[in-house]
Amino acid sequence: MPSTALYVSLQGNDRWSGQLPEPKADRTDGPLATLGAARNAVRELKRTGRLSEAATVFLRGGRYHLTAPVVFGPDDSAPVTYTSYAGEEAVISGGRRISGWQKETVNGLAAWVVDIPEAAAGTWYFRQLFVNGQRRNRPRLPREGFYRTLDWPVPRGDEYIFFGSKEFRTAPGEFKRWRNLTDVEVVLLHWWIEERLPVASFDEATGTVISSRKSRMEIRDERDNRGAKYYIDNVFEALGEPGDWYLDRQTGRLTYIPLPGEDPATAEVFVPVTDQLLRLIGNPDAGRYVEYLRFTGIAFEHTEWRPADNEYGGSGQAAADISGAIYCEGTRYCTFEDCRVAHVGGYGIELGPGCSGNRIVGCEVTDTGAGGIKQNGSDGNGSVCRRTGFTRITDNHLHHGGHVFHSAVGVLSMHANDNVISHNHIHDYYYSGVSCGWVWGYAESVSKNNRIEKNHIHDIGHGWLSDMGGIYTLGVQLDTVLRGNLIHDVNAAAYGGWAIYPDEGSSHLVIEDNVCYRTSYQVFHQHYGRENTVRNNIWAFGSKGNMRRTRNEPHVSFTIERNVVLSNGQPIWWDSGPEHGNMFCDLNLYWCTDGPVTISNCVSNQEWHSMGYDTHSIIADPLFGDPAKGDFTLADNSPAFGLGFRRIDLTDVGPRPKEQRE
Repeated sequence: MPSTALYVSLQGNDRWSGQLPEPKADRTDGPLATLGAARNAVRELKRTGRLSEAATVFLRGGRYHLTAPVVFGPDDSAPVTYTSYAGEEAVISGGRRISGWQKETVNGLAAWVVDIPEAAAGTWYFRQLFVNGQRRNRPRLPREGFYRTLDWPVPRGDEYIFFGSKEFRTAPGEFKRWRNLTDVEVVLLHWWIEERLPVASFDEATGTVISSRKSRMEIRDERDNRGAKYYIDNVFEALGEPGDWYLDRQTGRLTYIPLPGEDPATAEVFVPVTDQLLRLIGNPDAGRYVEYLRFTGIAFEHTEWRPADNEYGGSGQAAADISGAIYCEGTRYCTFEDCRVAHVGGYGIELGPGCSGNRIVGCEVTDTGAGGIKQNGSDGNGSVCRRTGFTRITDNHLHHGGHVFHSAVGVLSMHANDNVISHNHIHDYYYSGVSCGWVWGYAESVSKNNRIEKNHIHDIGHGWLSDMGGIYTLGVQLDTVLRGNLIHDVNAAAYGGWAIYPDEGSSHLVIEDNVCYRTSYQVFHQHYGRENTVRNNIWAFGSKGNMRRTRNEPHVSFTIERNVVLSNGQPIWWDSGPEHGNMFCDLNLYWCTDGPVTISNCVSNQEWHSMGYDTHSIIADPLFGDPAKGDFTLADNSPAFGLGFRRIDLTDVGPRPKEQRE
């Protein structure tokens, strides 16, 4: 039976059949006008038994505006592809275009202004604005860098860093009783999260700021007892540079300071009206799923961000509380391929509970308020039917995220199993590149049999947060492999810019054939874990040593062998001395480009060997191509090969051409 074709067009009409790509000359039939109508048409074909084995819905080029997400349920399950028409791009937008600008002078600058009646009426308040395809920022203080809190409530007893507060004191002159003070937000950056605290009040006499939300952690810096870094967001009086904008909630007036060359008559200015664009919602508890839908070649743009629905200003590690512009739950065997998600407030694509066998392949996710792709199902104590896994997240370009929720990551895989996260290009986030696992310690974890390989991860951290990794793992992860990744330029704020970071309880990992270099702390760091295998990797140019294990426990932490470690003056191992037992370390090659090799900063090289480590390891030049420029190709006569080291092929790292994808 031939496939069924339906068409959607900006020139269409939802009362038409949708079976024609263009309107008939007499306007009696033609394409549909909306994605929702196409979904309904497919649903009706299925209900009446007229749906063939497969259907394709072609969306003609142009921007389709939504005021609410399009929802697909179990009744929409069928082999249906929703795709842009050949040679055209369909854009599903949750934005509204703003026009009717008037020119005025605001704070001494040329500005565009327009009144938003719904904002004045209290029925609509937006937090993002995009001009000509670029994000614009609300006015912040300071313009560059950060302030620091001056004083804050001190934790007591065991509460330590997880001692949240609603108040802190500022240095004189940093904070004022600005216009619309309760619309101002303080954004704290400390440890591994940001805290976005709406201002409730300010006491000028004491410099005390009180928020309507509580921080998750003590309001101080992670390095020492200094105050936490912070900036102040959405201050009308700070409107002072091209690209700034401000929405006055009281008057409904929107003000924008244009960039040179921008024209109010032609500028495409969009603000979001919805938090999500697509929702694929099944009922896994009842065994009813959304299945076999494909979305290809479609762009998704413009969604809002909102704070998490709890008492805290912080969104938790990895911005885990923040949802995606595309959200799936109880969804199986569905695909997003060659799509683009941009200019959104949270994560780009999210797979929630009860999702299995889905594919996110060849997509670009960029300019996000949070991260790129997120998945999470029930944990080891939860419902089996609400577990999530068997996902392929491959060949995607995930970049320039975390604009609102700075702790978000490129790929966040929490409670999820049997996933392939490979051949992605991930860069320019303020926290980790890939985060896998969601159990702190050795308790049961459903995160297992994950394959994280051939990803290119770089320019992570930017010195804003700490305790991060290019690849970050948590908990016991049987049969999980981190292989063939290229990771470099990981830069933390105070501590912990690591390339590969097995954190609390990370166990039974195989970490091999990775090339990692230029990090603000060690290149490889294991906090604590059990029986990991670390072999045939290249670790180079850590800024504070090259390898480290923080906690010695009464079991084997890892076996680390046949690695090539290149130092530029730092010790090979950091904080590793006589008290560090319970690990196997041998057959490695160590070299330093700047002076003799120091194996440990705690003991001499001779003492290190006397502890039973590196009995057969060697100190020798590995003969790399040009490591200062990132070329770690080994010469044919490299002494590393005598130790059993295998060449690492990086030619296929990152996204592959479509014809080469699995």
